[in-house]
Amino acid sequence: MNIRKRVGERNTGQKIGLVLGPILFVLILIFFRPGTDQLQLTSMAAVAVLMASWWITDAIPLFATALLPMVLYPLMGILPGKATAPVYINSTIFLFLGGFMIALTMEKWYLHKRIALFIIKLIGGGPSRIILGFMLASAFLSMWISNTATAIMMVPIGMAIILQLEEKFDAKDTRKFTVGLMLSIAYSCSIGGIATLVGTPPNLSFSRIFQITFPDAAPITFGTWITFGLPLSLMMLSVVWLLLTQIFFRVPKHISIGKAIIKDEYKQLGPITFEEKVVLCVFFITAFLWVFRKNLDIGLLTIPGWSNLLPHPDMIDDGTVAICMAMTLFFIPAKRKDSPTKRLMAADVIPKLPWDIVLLFGGGFALAKGFQVTGLSAYIGTKFAGLAGIPQFLMILSNCMGITFLTELTSNTATTEMILPILASMGAAMETNPLVLMIPATLSASCAFMMPVATPPNAIIFGNGRVKISEMARTGFLINIIGAVFIATLFYFLGYAVFSIDMHTLPEWATRIR
Repeated sequence: MNIRKRVGERNTGQKIGLVLGPILFVLILIFFRPGTDQLQLTSMAAVAVLMASWWITDAIPLFATALLPMVLYPLMGILPGKATAPVYINSTIFLFLGGFMIALTMEKWYLHKRIALFIIKLIGGGPSRIILGFMLASAFLSMWISNTATAIMMVPIGMAIILQLEEKFDAKDTRKFTVGLMLSIAYSCSIGGIATLVGTPPNLSFSRIFQITFPDAAPITFGTWITFGLPLSLMMLSVVWLLLTQIFFRVPKHISIGKAIIKDEYKQLGPITFEEKVVLCVFFITAFLWVFRKNLDIGLLTIPGWSNLLPHPDMIDDGTVAICMAMTLFFIPAKRKDSPTKRLMAADVIPKLPWDIVLLFGGGFALAKGFQVTGLSAYIGTKFAGLAGIPQFLMILSNCMGITFLTELTSNTATTEMILPILASMGAAMETNPLVLMIPATLSASCAFMMPVATPPNAIIFGNGRVKISEMARTGFLINIIGAVFIATLFYFLGYAVFSIDMHTLPEWATRIR
């Protein structure tokens, strides 16, 4: 009885959002009149505000809000049901599902734990180097698998080291190491995710919303994204490591950490199994195929993409690669006698896929499509045309700051799906390549480090009970600002080249939204 009450009970913010959303919906339908012949635009604005209200306040589950277009679009004459439904499932969804299937197979055979322990064992050393090892392991895994799963796996490994230290030294002396290590795991999971398109949901949301809003533009490939995202991720990891170990939580010199516990944890895994070797091979092949699918321009050198060797290279995308490689795992037999399934991956993977995130993606894609077909994107864009004279670096930096602190209180996926269609229209109206606003905003959505509710890794670390909210907020506030500055600066000096952006010309494909 008590459990049911706790699960179904809404907090004050959710109750307010549940009522406020429909009120705003009705008010917009009554009073918002951009033009006598633009009833569709009014309807779309009402739907967008309703979805935004419920997403921000979490009035109902996020995926449930994401389903509203399937009901409201046909009822309000925005899009027919048969045109709305296909927007929810597309190649981006299959990229996500294929990548997640490979990740779940890695978890099934404990390959992710072996990779993490190997990296930590390799770095080793004193407290600062141990934290660096955890950060590199967490970030690397989060580039490919869920940051939530990475955090859940890394916390017990970290706690094993913390408990060993607490047995040898006074709790006050080990406190700084404990907090530093826990925060390093949470922050690295988020930072690692920004490096790849599959690393965090906002990146995939951006990829698809960009294609929906600007269908004539060349899509952003996995290889292009990682060319920019990986250096950014490494820079942020370096600075966060220095901040955690040398400024905020500097460990007393007499605290020493033996390598035995990591070696024991690694030894317990036993020799690498046939299953792990095969999954590792599939993992590396998938990453290689993603990165080198299209021509990769790295300045003075252009590496030709492997898809050029095929008869129809333009028909292959990253989703095709993800599903193809995931499918191979259904055919390869498992050799372990205690294996729960006959193959490396079996039907039991399907219920474990995050279908709620798939629906959340779909709702964002439907929202972007509605903005496009009703002309709401163009209408919003005209209201921001006067901002065209703002220096681009200042515009990018303020955009990063705003999104970073907004996502401290809302889902980063929901935030990107609400804001990206608006930023797309703003960019076009301001005679600026929309990517200048959309990419930094997407990256900033994954860089919220202050609050437990900001990201699942933050919540997992806070739930562990070893970090106070004041410690997370104080440390995260500075890292939020540093992250926004890093993203804005690196994008301004490197992003234009990586994403082929001309600072002085609005591309032809961007004019179609206006």
